[in-house]
Amino acid sequence: MSDSSYDDGRTSGWTIGWVLFAAVMMMMTGLFQAIEGLAAIIKNEFYLVTPRYAFEFDVTAWGWIHLIVGIVVAVAGWFILQGQLWARIIGITAAVLSAIANFFFIPHYPFWSLLIITLDVFAIWALCVYGKAEARVSGMRN
Repeated sequence: MSDSSYDDGRTSGWTIGWVLFAAVMMMMTGLFQAIEGLAAIIKNEFYLVTPRYAFEFDVTAWGWIHLIVGIVVAVAGWFILQGQLWARIIGITAAVLSAIANFFFIPHYPFWSLLIITLDVFAIWALCVYGKAEARVSGMRN
């Protein structure tokens, strides 16, 4: 997509599609992350505790972190679907925090953590390329 598409009011369906993808992925991964957090809170023996890990927290503490971040990510995803600018800002911030939390959680649940980090990076990218021109043309409020 060239810069001229922003100037003449046309928008890329790809861009809007990526934002829709980001919003849905944020709602889904936020829900999964909240469930992951609940599992750690309810039964903290569910996750393997790696010995001698540099960033050692109690698994229950990780559970609360994942529960809170997951809820924020899911709610931000919902409001991104509504076309709210503040939700895009919160969504980018929440996705960054989610990626950081999952980076520190890699020793406990490596595959899942790496998957969530990957989806967070795609969501951040999609939310960063979505501009005012797309919001105006797509009918979403910005």
